[in-house]
Amino acid sequence: MTLSHEPEPMDFKSIVVQYPKGKFFKQNQLRSFKVSDSLITEIGLNGNSEKLLIFIHGGAFISGPTQHHWDATKEIAKKTNYKIWMCDYPKAPENKITQISENIDSIYKTALKSFLPNQISFIGDSVGGTLVTSLIQRLVKKNMNLPHKIILISPVMDASMSNPEIEQIDNIDPMLSKIGVLSAKKMCVENSDLKNVMISPLYGSFEKFPQTILCLAENDITYPDQQLAVKKIIDAKINLEIIKGKNMPHIWPLLPVMKEAKQSLDEIIKIINN
Repeated sequence: MTLSHEPEPMDFKSIVVQYPKGKFFKQNQLRSFKVSDSLITEIGLNGNSEKLLIFIHGGAFISGPTQHHWDATKEIAKKTNYKIWMCDYPKAPENKITQISENIDSIYKTALKSFLPNQISFIGDSVGGTLVTSLIQRLVKKNMNLPHKIILISPVMDASMSNPEIEQIDNIDPMLSKIGVLSAKKMCVENSDLKNVMISPLYGSFEKFPQTILCLAENDITYPDQQLAVKKIIDAKINLEIIKGKNMPHIWPLLPVMKEAKQSLDEIIKIINN
């Protein structure tokens, strides 16, 4: 399989799929609504389900959701009893990390009006994983109720891309480049602070986190920082499960052209059901 190098940030706009199409979504889209400046699309086979999975998509803070996010949502909905909220949050450069994070906070607060904390789980890929991780850090700091579990697929833990181990992987990563990632992050960050915990949760605490599932790909420039996060999570004695993609690229469980994607997504779905 050949994957192209990461496009320039402006190219992401052409692959956005704001509203899903097809028979499945026509039959199983329960509703759509706004929370703050975010568009929430609720998908589920059981409109009476008391379980909620909040999907915070990736896209370098400037794009998304894309078709592979909707395809994953479809598979999860078909194989679980969850309602799923696909969250199309405001994007950079028009919005900075503070505004985006405030939207994520508002989405969780809205969910708590209809669901108990132990009925809510989060899934986030790439910068979606960044946003989920930093949300949990804020909730812990404020001593607020935490969701049941979080699933992080290739989360970007450090927007500064300053880890020297990234250089070696940059040569083999088929999807991302250090230059491309930094370009996108600089459009989102405030005061040029790429180590702000809202955009680089690696520099925050992982104490008191809920059950955490990390999907880590070896051929991914975000992998070295994820390894540092793993150490901090283990030191914090958090219930951690790791799904490692040997020789896999960024967000591989969501890439439909890969056989390994289906296997890993099925593993994630089993974890959601448990």
